[in-house]
Amino acid sequence: MSSVLLVDDEPGVLFTLSEVLTDRGHRVVTARSGAEALTKLDDAETVVTDLSMPGMDGLELMTQIVARDPALPVLLLTAHGSERVAVAAMKQGAYDYLAKPFDIDEITVVIERALEARRLRVDNRRLAAEQTLGRRIIGASRPMRRLLEATGRVASRDVTVLVRGETGTGKEFVAELLHAQSARAHKPLIRFNCAALPAELADAELFGHARGAFTGANTSRQGFFAQADGGTLILDEVGELPPAVQAKLLRALQEGEIQPVGSGRIDKVNVRVVASTNRDLAADVKAGTFREDLYYRLAVVELVVPPLRDRKDDIPALAEEFARRYGEKFGLGGISLESALIDALVRTEWPGNVRQLENTIARLAALSAGGVIGLADLQSADDHISDSGNALPVMPTSDHDDPAPDARNGPSLKEQVEAFERGLVARALDATGGNQSEAARRLGVSRVTLIDKMKKYGLGPKR
Repeated sequence: MSSVLLVDDEPGVLFTLSEVLTDRGHRVVTARSGAEALTKLDDAETVVTDLSMPGMDGLELMTQIVARDPALPVLLLTAHGSERVAVAAMKQGAYDYLAKPFDIDEITVVIERALEARRLRVDNRRLAAEQTLGRRIIGASRPMRRLLEATGRVASRDVTVLVRGETGTGKEFVAELLHAQSARAHKPLIRFNCAALPAELADAELFGHARGAFTGANTSRQGFFAQADGGTLILDEVGELPPAVQAKLLRALQEGEIQPVGSGRIDKVNVRVVASTNRDLAADVKAGTFREDLYYRLAVVELVVPPLRDRKDDIPALAEEFARRYGEKFGLGGISLESALIDALVRTEWPGNVRQLENTIARLAALSAGGVIGLADLQSADDHISDSGNALPVMPTSDHDDPAPDARNGPSLKEQVEAFERGLVARALDATGGNQSEAARRLGVSRVTLIDKMKKYGLGPKR
């Protein structure tokens, strides 16, 4: 479903176009002024705006939109006699224009042509980034489309970016994507884990050190900032950076200058910094554990990576891509996932996000003989590892005939599945302090279904 932003101070025009475009399967957002339109650009895939409006007119709105996102098509609606202005606007970046009163069929065709042009530009940009990264970019869900659109816009602008998100959501991938879509794509990409080293070593790793700066420094060494000169430096988990190093990082961002440990020399560097964190740095600033001035330097633009539970539409494609990747890695050839298994993956809450999903598919692939992987393989794979507390897919039960016991006279498949399901329900209840609504949400079932499971497995409230 494509998203169209309609901007006009005439309610009749907004109503008519909204009805027509909605009937054709598009999502329509409306605004009565240019100022209002600027607050609703995030989801827009094309903008249709009247040229003559009170306050900010369509020409000024178009100029601001093109400055923010040159790939977003803007279609102007003009009054009779304003054609010359509209033609001039096209030279400044407008996609097309139509004179009022417009023909409904004609404007619909032009809008859909603009949407297609937008899709082609986005696809071409994504393809180029995939070629640079060497892997597919998966993000058809609305939250990921919004993130990828924002990433594409920000990538071309040489600003510092802070990427936030829960553990395992793919913050590192977004940081790499920013580099791949930037003018620095063919320059160095250097990564530094801020949580990996104590302050003294983190200082030397980031900014380099002179010979004899500390015990064991037998030679001088170039730091990551110098190595990334001209390119991009990714600072993973920047919230863990020691306070003493935060001050030197601030200077590097403000002045483009670094001073190696044990050296009186000041070096100039040209580095774009992309920082990532799973922490709330604004809260850390208030708590006094993170420098406020550094926070604002890092968060010139802030991108938030959605958790997997908010982008479940992407799970089938992610699971299939991981199956393909690990099938090749393990020499198994083609691996496909049973539809019932994919359905179970979609219904699952993934506290470890994309990383946990990938690890689950990797484990299934490693223990398989290739071919088709199904729900039974998931249970078998879980039998090979200790209970790590990681959530695994809720395996659907059936009212059909019980499966026959295995040849070892052990528990039947149904008994094993029920034991597995009971553990999942119990852990969800424990994790939520007995909150049934929250536990049901995490398990991807209704509260009524959860209560039925609790009764079935004797998991009622403790007295």
